[in-house]
Amino acid sequence: MQELYYFFGSLFLFLCMGIPISLVLVLCAMVLMYTSGMWDIMTIPNIMLDGANNYPLMAIPFFVFAGEIMAAGGLSKRVVQLAQLLIGRVKGGLGYAAIVASVIFAGLMGSSVGEAAALGGLLLPMMAQAGYHPGRAGGLIASSAILGPIIPPSTNFIILGATVSLSVTRLFMIGLFPGLMLGMALMFVWFFIVRKDGYTETITFTREEAIRIVKDSSPAFMLPVLLLGGIRFGIFTPTEGGAFAAIFAICVCMLYYRELSFRQLLRVSAAAARTSAVVMLVVATASAVAYFITLAQIPNQVANLFSPFIDSPTILLMVIMLFLLAAGMVMDLTPNVLIFAPVFYPLILQAGIDPYHFGLLFILNLGIGVITPPVGTVLYVVCGIGNIKIQNLVSKMLPFVIAEVVILFLLVIFPKLSLVPMRWLM
Repeated sequence: MQELYYFFGSLFLFLCMGIPISLVLVLCAMVLMYTSGMWDIMTIPNIMLDGANNYPLMAIPFFVFAGEIMAAGGLSKRVVQLAQLLIGRVKGGLGYAAIVASVIFAGLMGSSVGEAAALGGLLLPMMAQAGYHPGRAGGLIASSAILGPIIPPSTNFIILGATVSLSVTRLFMIGLFPGLMLGMALMFVWFFIVRKDGYTETITFTREEAIRIVKDSSPAFMLPVLLLGGIRFGIFTPTEGGAFAAIFAICVCMLYYRELSFRQLLRVSAAAARTSAVVMLVVATASAVAYFITLAQIPNQVANLFSPFIDSPTILLMVIMLFLLAAGMVMDLTPNVLIFAPVFYPLILQAGIDPYHFGLLFILNLGIGVITPPVGTVLYVVCGIGNIKIQNLVSKMLPFVIAEVVILFLLVIFPKLSLVPMRWLM
């Protein structure tokens, strides 16, 4: 068991020292390499190179690039207008529109941080003008942003699939229905908040405006349909789907909307390259940690710790979910996936739990972590955009977080809520 203690001890020690996560993972790999008695300074770089050289991971730069183009090329504001047209007529219409826009945008971007930045920049000023409490408006945007990692195409599902050798297509399909459930749960909570806070604003459009909005937003609405349809029916792989999404976004924003110049495209490409480089560096360093975790038989040690629960899969899942909720509070989503997926994956197979159902719970749980202090990255994005104090944001966001945790544990107790729709879609 000492390897397990070395690993977790070094991990949290280096994190508490404020060291960047990619360097933390390298240091943890070095600690495990030293304790295993096979010190070779070239081992870690070689493993990092092999870990990043993974075909499914090529989809990440494509989807990041597509998302950056959509945010810069006018597509995101048209998604918001479409959402306002669909549901803005009811009281508290801006809040409902924010949730609907998050659902649509999740099918375009697949990133919680990108979704929060794009929608927050558009909706927070409008909500402030309508008299919304800043913390409540920011809390709604932040809590809706976790739909990004769940509704396909999700970059986190791609990373999970590459890490534990699961079908990315199946992971995409299992995330669709629970993602819509989350959206409905947020709307349910917002229904009561509208009445508690006294929001009365509605959004209406003339017939001509409605026709124009539908026409302008149709490419944004069609992309998720074409993307998921192409992946589902085998027209292209998820990686090829990422390339399709990038080309589609370029054509729409440069040729149809004509709001993205060639010079802007170069700037967007540079921003996407920086984001992709950060993600891939974390993936590479986590591959080194995963190699030494396997070598030190840490998954077997974890299985021994959880062995009293193996005969009861539901209780085992609940214990793991509680652990991951705590881990999500202190570390970002991607490193959590790369570190803990190889640790828990053999355990859930031993317990007879469907790996795709576990993958959904895993990403949803860690997605909630990006909106919980002290290391919730989405919180700081929304606070920065809306100039909101984090204490106000967290307190006003609490009802939405509770609803998301309730959905998480409903999926734990009733796995058919995710498995039956996945089997129907496949």
